[in-house]
Amino acid sequence: MCELFGISSEYKVEINTYLNEFFSHGQDHPNGWGLAIFHSDSVNLEKEPVCSNQSSYLKERLKSDIYVKDAIAHIRLATRGVEKYENTHPFIKSDETKRIWTLAHNGTIFDNVLLDSYCDIQQGQTDSERILCFIVERMKDFDEKERFDCLDDIVCMLSNHNKLNLLIYDGSILYVHTNYKHSLYKLQKEKTVIFSTQPLDSDDWKEVDLCQLFAYKDGKMIYKGTVHNQEYVDNEKDMKYLFMDWAYL
Repeated sequence: MCELFGISSEYKVEINTYLNEFFSHGQDHPNGWGLAIFHSDSVNLEKEPVCSNQSSYLKERLKSDIYVKDAIAHIRLATRGVEKYENTHPFIKSDETKRIWTLAHNGTIFDNVLLDSYCDIQQGQTDSERILCFIVERMKDFDEKERFDCLDDIVCMLSNHNKLNLLIYDGSILYVHTNYKHSLYKLQKEKTVIFSTQPLDSDDWKEVDLCQLFAYKDGKMIYKGTVHNQEYVDNEKDMKYLFMDWAYL
């Protein structure tokens, strides 16, 4: 299973301590690392299809202070797609209004024909990239709440029988979703909220509520989505499927 990190804050905060701990987990997630830092009108994306613990670039990058308001990071344990740049999270795509969307996924799509049509147009081979293709195709010239409602509908559609832990950023809002127990935590600190697959220190981390989409802006939750009750639970059939898929990577 991959790991996710995200932050939404009203003001810029240094995240080196959190990132150093997060990326130190790379020995168990050796198939790539990525970091997307969001600015008012752009995304700075850095990623490599190598283990974060073995990346000389990342080692040097983390020596410099990293201040952000909004960011997403990912370390990959591959279940779909070979180890290459095109399959490394986060993924970035623009909708028809040129709004830039960024997505990182921890989980697996086991069965959803809604995503099959994107296999021929995506750059890599991951189910995660296909989720983003599906999202941006459905986004129109929406206002903030309409974007949330559209994404809420999509999450409800895709959650059934799929492991769907997501961090998504649309240029102003960070969207958060998990439907798998004990796999996403949050730390609220005044006007900053941090998300991680595992708590990154001894502070007061709380589990993110299951099976509901949340939207954060400037460190505050601004929307709650539908409670869909489609919790993913590990089962023998899916584990066999993952093993066979992994064997062909």
